[in-house]
Amino acid sequence: MEGFDILYLIAGVLLLPMIFYSILVSTRVNKVFRDYSIVYARSGMTGYEVARRMLKYANLDGVKIDRVRGNLTDHYNPRNNTIYLSDNVFSSNSVAAIGVAAHETGHAIQHNENYLPVKIRSLLVPAVNIGSKLSIPLIIIGIILSITSAFGIYFVYIGIAFYAITTFFMFVTLPVEYNASSRAKKLLLEMNVLGQEEAHQAGKVLNAAAKTYVASFAVSLLFFIRMLGLFGRRR
Repeated sequence: MEGFDILYLIAGVLLLPMIFYSILVSTRVNKVFRDYSIVYARSGMTGYEVARRMLKYANLDGVKIDRVRGNLTDHYNPRNNTIYLSDNVFSSNSVAAIGVAAHETGHAIQHNENYLPVKIRSLLVPAVNIGSKLSIPLIIIGIILSITSAFGIYFVYIGIAFYAITTFFMFVTLPVEYNASSRAKKLLLEMNVLGQEEAHQAGKVLNAAAKTYVASFAVSLLFFIRMLGLFGRRR
C-alpha cells in the first residue's frame, strides 16, 4: 500500500494546480481562436466549403453538414452522420474556422473508417452517460449511509466504478482528438486548401483545443486516485 499512498499524496498535491491549468487552457482556446479568426485563408474557402470538399475527397458524400448555434460548439454526430459547424465556422474563411471544420470532418472520416479508438469510445458512451450523472451522488450517498450501515460502502464502490469508466472514456478520447487534428492538417495541405504557414496557424488552434482534453483527463485521473485513496482509508 506504500506505493499507492505515495500516488495518493502526489495526486493531492497536483489536483488543485491541474484544475487551475485546465481553466487557463480553456480560456486560451477562445483567445487563440479569436486571434486566427481574423487571419483569412488565401483560398477564400469557408468552413462549410472545406468540410464538403474534404468529404468528397474521402468519398463520403453521404455525410451531411449543418449549422449549430453557439461558440465553438462544432461537433460530429455519428448517430445521424452529420457534421455540425457553428455560425462563426460555417460561413467564415479564416484559418481558425477552416481548421475547426477540417477537424470535425476528420471525425467523420474516422467513424466511416472504423478507427479503433472511436469504436471503443462508442461502446463506452451508454455507461458514461449514466456514470457521469450518478458517480458523485452515489459516492456521497454511500459515505453518508456508511456512517450507520456497512451496506453504504457498496454505493461508494459503484460510484467509483462509474467514475473509473468516465476517466477511461476521457483517456480514449485523447487519440481520437489528436488523430482527427492530424488528419485535418494533412488533408488541408494535400488538397491545397491552406499553405504551409496557414496550416501551421490552423494547427495552433487545434493544438490549443486538444490540450483541453489532456487537462480534463489529468484532472479526472487525479481525482480518481484521490477517491481510491480516501476509500481505502475509510475501509
